[in-house]
Amino acid sequence: MSKNKKTGFRSRNIYNPGQNETFRISRSKFEAFLKCKRCFYLDRVKGVKFPDSPPFTLNNLVDELCKREFNDYRKKKKPHPLFKKIKFNGIPYDHENIEDWQDAMHKGIQYKDNNTNLLLTGGIDDVWLNLDTNKLVIADYKATAKRNGVPDNILETEFYTGYKIQLDFYAWLFKKNDFDISADSYFLFFNGSYDKKDFKNVMDFDPKFIYYKNDTSWIDKEVSNMKSLLDSKNIPDYTAGCKFCDYSFAIKVTF
Repeated sequence: MSKNKKTGFRSRNIYNPGQNETFRISRSKFEAFLKCKRCFYLDRVKGVKFPDSPPFTLNNLVDELCKREFNDYRKKKKPHPLFKKIKFNGIPYDHENIEDWQDAMHKGIQYKDNNTNLLLTGGIDDVWLNLDTNKLVIADYKATAKRNGVPDNILETEFYTGYKIQLDFYAWLFKKNDFDISADSYFLFFNGSYDKKDFKNVMDFDPKFIYYKNDTSWIDKEVSNMKSLLDSKNIPDYTAGCKFCDYSFAIKVTF
């Protein structure tokens, strides 16, 4: 029986080591490569279907509504009132491809790396234009509910490392597309308030900006490393503490 007919395996979007065809790698798959080489390889090369995480539908809704609101100010070429909180002199960046860039599932902002023949993609939440510097600022919206509010040092905890990788990768994609990108970037957290005495089908959010200085200097090397791994004929070793590695061993994946 071929691997594509085995239960628990995919039949599409599989990389054949040494192939000449362009292969698409999303931002989330790039992050998966950084987290665990073995699971990334089993997924992209061997076609192993790992369990999906439950969809964060409420978070996604907040993202979508936030995009709609910022898009309204984008069309008007006016600053969003929240910009006053960080004294940001700018407006949501108006570009003909903004809707494509925000479409993570089908398009996103894309860059074809001719050195690796990989098509790298990422769906952004937003990009703003700093009117003082004329540089673009990458922004990402997050929904959460922390009883004591979003701490100023939230990005310093290990759990949020992926957030920083996310903005680094987006900034890298824009730079590769010859946009003038600022090192300044922001997370805009919408924190669900616990202060209400009753629900009445309304949830209040407290917005808070978290500044992040993006760094794209390390990504080219990792893209090259990722390509080398894809072209390898050897499955990487187990990653200690990786729950998906534990899963692949538990179901006795064989090739």
